[in-house]
Amino acid sequence: MRIHDVIKGPLITEKLDRAREKFRQYSFVVDRDASKHDVAKAVENLFKVTVEGVRTNLVRGKVKRIGRSVGKRPNYKKAIVTLKEGDKIELFEGGAV
Repeated sequence: MRIHDVIKGPLITEKLDRAREKFRQYSFVVDRDASKHDVAKAVENLFKVTVEGVRTNLVRGKVKRIGRSVGKRPNYKKAIVTLKEGDKIELFEGGAV
């Protein structure tokens, strides 16, 4: 599996922002077939950081309703990556407003 196929994008919420500031944890939406080792290698190669640990979680899509129409958001896999002390990913660190 290629490293660009493993990580689909960043996941940014207020709760994950606090985890990033306090515990050096960054979260990504990843391919459903990617293992923890694949995620760790992809993050290390893409962002030039050292990964200490990876936790993965399958998130079920919510059922949403608009009027009489009912639909479902897709399921996805989330990875929370803990970095070594002193490392950080600039993608998540403040940007231009």
